[in-house]
Amino acid sequence: MENITFTPSVLMLNFGELTSLKYLYCVLVLIGYILIVILNGMVIITVAQHKSLQEPMYIFISVLCINALYGSSAFYPSLLVNLLRNIQSISYPVCLIQIFCIHSYGVCEISILASMAYDRYVSICNPLRYNKIMTSSTVFKLILASWLYPIIIIGGVVGLTARLPLCDNNILKFYCDNWSVVRLSCVDTTINNIYGLGITAVGLGLIPLMIFYSYIKIFRVCIKSSVEVKQKALQTCTPHLITLTNFLIDTLFEILIHRFAPAKLPYELRVIMSLQFLVVPPILNPLIYGLKMKEIKKKVKELMLAKPRTI
Repeated sequence: MENITFTPSVLMLNFGELTSLKYLYCVLVLIGYILIVILNGMVIITVAQHKSLQEPMYIFISVLCINALYGSSAFYPSLLVNLLRNIQSISYPVCLIQIFCIHSYGVCEISILASMAYDRYVSICNPLRYNKIMTSSTVFKLILASWLYPIIIIGGVVGLTARLPLCDNNILKFYCDNWSVVRLSCVDTTINNIYGLGITAVGLGLIPLMIFYSYIKIFRVCIKSSVEVKQKALQTCTPHLITLTNFLIDTLFEILIHRFAPAKLPYELRVIMSLQFLVVPPILNPLIYGLKMKEIKKKVKELMLAKPRTI
């Protein structure tokens, strides 16, 4: 990398051998995006249309699905367009927007999962006070915080990155993330590194620890409770734990691999790990909640089997 700084108008994306079968990958990307829209859209519509599902737990699930649509829309259309182009590139301003959207999607995901864990904790550990604590106002505040927190901190991330002069315009990945752009700079990036590591420590360290601590408290209560309480806890908590574990594993691999050994791994493995973070949760979450949560599963079936009204 030459030690000459400039402000690029276009960044080159690394699609590697993906372009050799670009039409096949275009079909797969399109199918994946349509599947995500349909699955998450069905859960959102089901919760919105049925008053019996407009409880905190189901509202948080629908917000999780909205976030999946938000994150997927920041990734899939751009990927599809670039696969069809002869030269895979992205303008620098659009790259910064994609960084903001993808990173805020990730932070919002863990924030919503934390809100869901708090809801389950109150429901099982303080059932008599549940309705008093988890009011509509409380749910609204938790959802608002889950969106404002990533907007503020990721806004700071993008602001710090945008100020950096770059020495190159070749990104190692096939989409923009913050570290892929920061590493192109040949000036000191200590502030960016400290800020980014701080966000990572909170998002993938402190918040998950708080969530797992709440589940330890839940399991302690369940051990002393009736079979009915145990079954209720298992039905509502298992999907949440699967979602959380899957998201943490995908995100940790994505961050650690591309921060500490981006060029040492085979390109195919880098592609797979990059895709998992953006593909698996948006598809897996509605499937898990649709199949495991009896009320949602029942209402989704009713929605699918409903006959169109005749005028």
